[in-house]
Amino acid sequence: MSAPRLRATPLPGIGVQYDLVTREHRHLSVVAHRDGTRTVNMYRADDPDSCAHSLRLAGAEAGALIDALKPSHHSPSLLYTTDLGLVAERIEVAATSRWNGRLLGETCMRTETGASIVAVLRRAEAIPSPAPDFRLVGGDTLIVIGTREGVDTAAAILGQE
Repeated sequence: MSAPRLRATPLPGIGVQYDLVTREHRHLSVVAHRDGTRTVNMYRADDPDSCAHSLRLAGAEAGALIDALKPSHHSPSLLYTTDLGLVAERIEVAATSRWNGRLLGETCMRTETGASIVAVLRRAEAIPSPAPDFRLVGGDTLIVIGTREGVDTAAAILGQE
């Protein structure tokens, strides 16, 4: 099973909405309001666009809930997000990926997605700024930086079998 994907959507004047679809195909979202409050929403199983429950939390309540969920209170693949809309995310190359054993340049990643592969983690080694002639291996974890859309497209390309 692939790692769950946490999607962030800026809500101008409000904050940011984070969406997650669970392995049971349940849609959850958290709206992080600019005033520090949070709204946690759970959507109906039979209609994922229809909110079944909503819970508004004060900043301190949200902090307590986050503490209860640690150490994995955020997507394990999401490394960083900025006010500029850029994210850095870990994307694993599966052994069954069509890119296993092929050159990084063959993915045409930057051209196709606008996202950049800034490092590769292989076993206990980090390879910064891999060149186009770098050969990918199943099990490699790529550090990809770009817009949310670009990183999602990169994940789809790298997940091709």
